Formats: sequence, C-alpha cells, structure tokens
Amino acid sequence: MCTPAAAYLHPDDRASLTEWVDRFSGHVADLRYDDAAAMMDHDVDSFSTWTDVVVGVDHFVDGQWRNVWPTITDFVLLTGRMRSRVSPDRLMAAVMVTWTSTGYATGGEPFDRPGRCSFVLVRDSVDGPWRGVQGHFSLMRGVPQQSFGART
Repeated sequence: MCTPAAAYLHPDDRASLTEWVDRFSGHVADLRYDDAAAMMDHDVDSFSTWTDVVVGVDHFVDGQWRNVWPTITDFVLLTGRMRSRVSPDRLMAAVMVTWTSTGYATGGEPFDRPGRCSFVLVRDSVDGPWRGVQGHFSLMRGVPQQSFGART
C-alpha cells in the first residue's frame, strides 16, 4: 500500500510545529499581541467571531484577538492532541489543534470554553521559521460565543 508523502511527518517538523503552537499558545495566554503577530505573515487570512473574513495581521490583532483574549483565562493549545500535515518539500504545513480556556458570563461566573483551531504555516527553507498564512478559531459546539472577562 502506498502512503501519501504528506502523511509522513519528519521528526524535526513535528518538533518545530509543536514549538510554534506552544509559543503561540503562550502569547495568547499572556496577551502578547505583538509577539503573536510576529509569528504570522503580514497578509494572513482568517475567519473570526467579529468579522466574517479577516485579511492582514493588523486586522487579525485588532478585529479579533483584542476582542477575545482579554476576556478569557487559562488558554492552552493542546499539542498532545495536535494533528498536522507537511508538504513533500517541507515548506508548508497544516495544523489542527484543540484548546481549553475559561470564559466568563456577564456576571463574571466562569465556564469551560474549549475550542479548536487550524493554521496553515509556511517557511522559506526547511531550517527557517514557520509563519502563519491562514488561521481559523472556533469554539466547540454548545459553548457560549462571548466571554465578558473575570469580574475583579
């Protein structure tokens, strides 16, 4: 039986993709917008909760991330459950990963806020850094669409 080239994941690619996702996860948790934006291509595309189609990293940051990240806590992308594919030339990857987080109802009551996301990543060389050219985040079914932040 023939196995598609994309089904094999080079150990170096698995490690670099896991590192990329873990680093991005930490930026979300710590509200480091500029650091997360630096991991994206300037012309990144996405869908979002607040805008049907997002084009460009500045729009991603201002139109989505700044509306969501400050209202949640405990965000972690679960790389142990991550699925990924890498192109035969190892310059493009697709990553699917779930997350956990805590959202807050209007009165400040916490609720579980799990979700899932996908990224398309590219790099200029096999030894180069990955950068996101497409990202999509969505909540799991039945999770409230909006979080209002913890009441302090």
